[in-house]
Amino acid sequence: MSAVKITNRFDIGWLPRKLIKLGFISCLAVHGISLAADHAGQPAAKSHDMENMWKTSLARQPIAVSAAFDSQGKLWLASVKDGHVMVSYSSDLGKTFSASVAVNSETEFIAAEGENRPKIMVSGNGIYVSWTQSLETPFAGNVRFSRSMDGGRSFSPPITINDNHDPLTHRFDAMGINAHGQIYIAWLDKRDAAIAKKEGRKYSGIAVYYSLSDDGGKNFKANSKVADHTCECCRIAMAMDIDGYPVIAWRNIYDNNIRDHALVKLDGKMAPVRLSHEEWNIAACPHHGPSISIATDGVYHATWFSNAPQQHGLYYAYSSDQGKTFSRPLSFGNFEAQAAHPFVLSMGRSVYLAWKEFDGTSTGILGMHSGDGGKSWTVPIRLAGTNDVADHPMLISDQGRVYLSWNTLREGYRLIEISGAYP
Repeated sequence: MSAVKITNRFDIGWLPRKLIKLGFISCLAVHGISLAADHAGQPAAKSHDMENMWKTSLARQPIAVSAAFDSQGKLWLASVKDGHVMVSYSSDLGKTFSASVAVNSETEFIAAEGENRPKIMVSGNGIYVSWTQSLETPFAGNVRFSRSMDGGRSFSPPITINDNHDPLTHRFDAMGINAHGQIYIAWLDKRDAAIAKKEGRKYSGIAVYYSLSDDGGKNFKANSKVADHTCECCRIAMAMDIDGYPVIAWRNIYDNNIRDHALVKLDGKMAPVRLSHEEWNIAACPHHGPSISIATDGVYHATWFSNAPQQHGLYYAYSSDQGKTFSRPLSFGNFEAQAAHPFVLSMGRSVYLAWKEFDGTSTGILGMHSGDGGKSWTVPIRLAGTNDVADHPMLISDQGRVYLSWNTLREGYRLIEISGAYP
């Protein structure tokens, strides 16, 4: 499968750290290089310039993809082309792919760059896809969902998950399916910030919402708010706990623009807890969300990025008590090489990390492995590289094997087994 061409790229992982630290970059749009106004209240561009940049970004062809295995070892891929979410499959571990099927019959603007991408999951006979539909109003969007119950030959008409339909931010969706077939979708939502603005109240950031389907995606329940005052453009991470409830993590806003991370289980019992404590004070959104994986023994594994003055770079920590407390964070990656966008995947006591680095010429994906549940780690090794535009790395698994899932402009989509790559 060939990669989709795009004309420009602007990745927070390539930004000079000084600019990020000083808050000169207020928010990165999910397509290309456009800059947004700081949702915290400090405009980064004139309104008409922002609108022009947003329109330009909507016209770009994205490169971000998602992949998942089904129970038969077939690899399913979701990508975006010409206003359609496209789904294809591979029966030979990504060497060749089937003809793509369009999920949405009518074209729409679809966010699929960097932190935002279509999500695909396979459960039983169902293939489930969620994505963010970008609207013409800058930074406005809807969370969309569709499913296939005939092996990917056709998909249901897309439905909008957010029940607030104002032209506001409803973006950066995360999807998870538990063993009971319940489908959870969480996203970032600006409805409460808009209400506060009308009422003359201060409201930092936006909110996290979610919705649940108990009938395999035919219907979704009313939206529920998880938390107020969250960062505006950082992806939400989601993983299923062993009891079937999803755990989500996001970049939160604490006190006066401290943008560290929070975590909560969507069981209606747990209150959000603070995951990271670097005290990164920035009146901006760094467009750099966390990753989370839950092992079969119930241990939570999390990774994230910070650019706080005293504690900066990539971090990993684990929790053995369902998120109440976490281990002392492990710093990893080469900060001087712009280490960015870490992803974690746990397979029992075996835990894998992957992230991006840039040496001034090429982008590389590096990885580490732990065989004892995150207590000790191998030295980093280079898993793949490219000299052109690249998506962020993702890790997926099938029948005990772990793979790097990565799309690049020059090489196209690559599925690389990394299970045996470490000594």
